[in-house]
Amino acid sequence: LQRFQSNNRSRLGAAGAYAGEHGSRAPSVRSLAESGHHLHDQRDGGSGYNGHGALLTQQSGGFDDIDLPSAVKYLIASDPNLQVLGAAYLQHKCYSDGNAKKQARSLQAMPKLVKLFNSPNQEVQRHATGAMRNLIYDNAENKLALVEENGIYELMRTLREPDDELRKNVTGILWNLSSSDNLKDRLARDTLEQLTDLVLVPLSGLGGSGVIQQNPSEAEIFYNSTGFLRNLSSASQQTRQKMRECHGLVDSMIHYVNSSLEVGKSEDKSVENAVCVLRNLSYRLYDEMPPSSLQRLEGHRRSNNSTMTGELVGCFSPQSKKAREHYMSADIVTFTEVSKDPKGMEWLWNPQIVGIYNRLLQRCELNKHTTEAASGALQNITAGDRRWAGVLSRLALEQERILNPVLDRVRTADHHQLRSLTGLIRNLSRHARNKDEMSTKVVSHLIEKLPGSVGDKSPPADVIVNIIAVLNNLVVESPMAARDIVYFDGLRKLFYIKKRRDSSDNEKSSRAAASLLGNMWQYTKLHRDFKTKGYRKEDFLSL
Repeated sequence: LQRFQSNNRSRLGAAGAYAGEHGSRAPSVRSLAESGHHLHDQRDGGSGYNGHGALLTQQSGGFDDIDLPSAVKYLIASDPNLQVLGAAYLQHKCYSDGNAKKQARSLQAMPKLVKLFNSPNQEVQRHATGAMRNLIYDNAENKLALVEENGIYELMRTLREPDDELRKNVTGILWNLSSSDNLKDRLARDTLEQLTDLVLVPLSGLGGSGVIQQNPSEAEIFYNSTGFLRNLSSASQQTRQKMRECHGLVDSMIHYVNSSLEVGKSEDKSVENAVCVLRNLSYRLYDEMPPSSLQRLEGHRRSNNSTMTGELVGCFSPQSKKAREHYMSADIVTFTEVSKDPKGMEWLWNPQIVGIYNRLLQRCELNKHTTEAASGALQNITAGDRRWAGVLSRLALEQERILNPVLDRVRTADHHQLRSLTGLIRNLSRHARNKDEMSTKVVSHLIEKLPGSVGDKSPPADVIVNIIAVLNNLVVESPMAARDIVYFDGLRKLFYIKKRRDSSDNEKSSRAAASLLGNMWQYTKLHRDFKTKGYRKEDFLSL
């Protein structure tokens, strides 16, 4: 480079930014059977971030006598200075030029760069990985070309180098690659164990002192790595399983989040990534966990007649005191069976994780993605009719007292957050022992979110269905819930929703409202209040 600069009387300047593929979020993937499952993903986005190090800028004139074909030829020169020059030009040219990326691929730049990843010259390594990082950003063909040239294997070799700049490039490349759905399973197969050993365990503080000690470069390496995991965790069941089973991966995420909470860094972007990973790994957890673990959590089988934790629609199901006591004692027995010292994937269903998510909801004020992920993870582990979902729901309600932090979030939540928050409350309302107590806390807040006329702001249809399902779960066992719905002007809103059937989404919420209103009519003591507000029996019982 010095020779080249001297010959061209050019100046050294600051780098063009590496493009990092961490922008907009994709919609959550949801289970059709139950609102309680969410998957969180991050995809290609427009935002980049600045890389560091000295490169030639566009204004410097340092690239006046070079073009793409020349730069690619320099990559196979015997002189490392020319290799650096070729890679630096590619990195500069491909920062935001899609045509240049396409041309570089056609000139066979990809295999030539891959061969330089593990050059004996550190500057060559840095510039080759920097160029590749820009070449693959937002370019699916180049990503595939990198993988087909044995690029993942070479990247993992490079990751072992004790050079932070290089490791930043490698983990940035991995993150960019992971935004392609068709590469996720392969990336998981070829990278997880090494990435966990080389980056996640040491930089999370899990290894050694137990304290997070990261310099700024290491913080970026860890951030890139958790972003990579966040994308992978939204892939197939096979990849989720591989991540859960990868020794040290879940432990690293838990340790990093816990340690960050202890030192007041809940807003940290790597915490956001880690919580999103945990949320995704808890998706369909009870269906995908090892059968032996599930059997231990389920304990003694409930009798088929018991609908202790079922979501009840259109009927009453009184619970005797004896039945409640039986299930309370069964919960305690299972609690003692679950490891007090969780390891690996056991963390995902261990009672301690409920407290971690609760602290995130309470302490994370600014980063809404983190709190959405925490409520989504809680939604996942409390979803369905499995006994352990009920155990964790009651733990959240009775010991962690999670309802107030969740309702605080509901007041100011956007539509994305409302989906996971109302889904969580829906699960909690199914499993709550004391429906009266829950009713007094949640009914007014939830009715406030429902539309009552054409001009009202309306949340998405699935949020409306969640809210009505919560109210229904409470009404079938709590007269107080029915009374509060009347008191807080819920009838007007429910009848409005019931009559609104102009789309398939509104049809679903209409049916849910009709079911709830039918259950409310069962409370004969409220009939006078209904009539006072102008509603008749036919209004409640018609479909």
